[in-house]
Amino acid sequence: MTCCEPVAGQSLLDLTFAGLERALVSAGLPAVHTRALWRALHHELAAELPARTDFVPPLQRWLREQVGEGKPFTVAMPTQVADIASGDGLTRKFLLRLADGQTVETVLMAYDGRHTACLSTQAGCAMGCVFCATGQMGFVRHLTPGEIVAQVRHVQLAQRTAGKPGLRNLVLMGMGEPLHNYDSVMAALEIISDRRGLNLGPTKITISTVGVAPGILRMAEERRPYQLAVSLHGATEEERSALVPASRRWSLAELMAACRTYFAQTGRRIFFEWTLIAGVNDSTAQAGRLALLLAGLDAHVNLIPLNPTGGFAGGPTQQAAAKAFQAVLKDAGFPSTIRQRRGIDVAAGCGQLRAEKTRASGGKPAA
Repeated sequence: MTCCEPVAGQSLLDLTFAGLERALVSAGLPAVHTRALWRALHHELAAELPARTDFVPPLQRWLREQVGEGKPFTVAMPTQVADIASGDGLTRKFLLRLADGQTVETVLMAYDGRHTACLSTQAGCAMGCVFCATGQMGFVRHLTPGEIVAQVRHVQLAQRTAGKPGLRNLVLMGMGEPLHNYDSVMAALEIISDRRGLNLGPTKITISTVGVAPGILRMAEERRPYQLAVSLHGATEEERSALVPASRRWSLAELMAACRTYFAQTGRRIFFEWTLIAGVNDSTAQAGRLALLLAGLDAHVNLIPLNPTGGFAGGPTQQAAAKAFQAVLKDAGFPSTIRQRRGIDVAAGCGQLRAEKTRASGGKPAA
């Protein structure tokens, strides 16, 4: 059984369109009714489905009998624990509690003409990146497809309530490693990008990985249409493994070989992420080594000044050093962007708000 086939007590948000259709057909309903239920779930963002009277009677009856507490299906939505906006009004961070009490973060960011949501894919993370608040807390569990989809619904509903435009972009850069939770992530993105519902275009969705080489190869083999972003942070095995323990599992050489295979098979540009840490990985010599590492790839480098965390002593690179690093990449022919530091006053780095709430409650899950 796959992650998106119906099981007892499962959220309807876990089901792809095909999975929802199978659930209805197995109960004796015509497949044609799938579209109306799908639209209600993923376009209208409805939650109280059994109470609706605008469906055809057989579908109304199925919803009353099958959906609700103690029934085979639910529409599981997280409970909002916190909703914090940055002082400039451009970043909004939600802390959401799942059915089992685990909490995850979702961030909404406003840019000129567009809104982007940053989603979590796991509670905690097994990759252990030393400068990341989520990596510092360790791995708890994978999120289900529906728990990932529910974050998009939550943000879209918040935008609607505020009278603001819907999302245009998604980045899977929140809590967790997306390619460590591959099947659930891909099922969720199939749901999110379905034109009959949420309709977020695949090319507007970016999957960020710390370097899970087998997942990158699988994305290439399956011709997944999403953008790929790879977190490097170091251009030698020694430098990278000091910051990214996962490099000891998938070496830098193995990771770059997977990236080259991905590029050869898909022809798609790869975005490389480099967190700039003052005095650690922000020298022009390191920029030169990065340029050599990327030779032959269609690559864009996102340079991200560090969001400080309580568990890591490093600080963000100053603007002058970031510009000098960028200049080396430009001279080597690689486009790059120095990312804005967003939401510092709302702990916008992934895992930071959850960690703060946990510390405030004496180590207990955020209430």
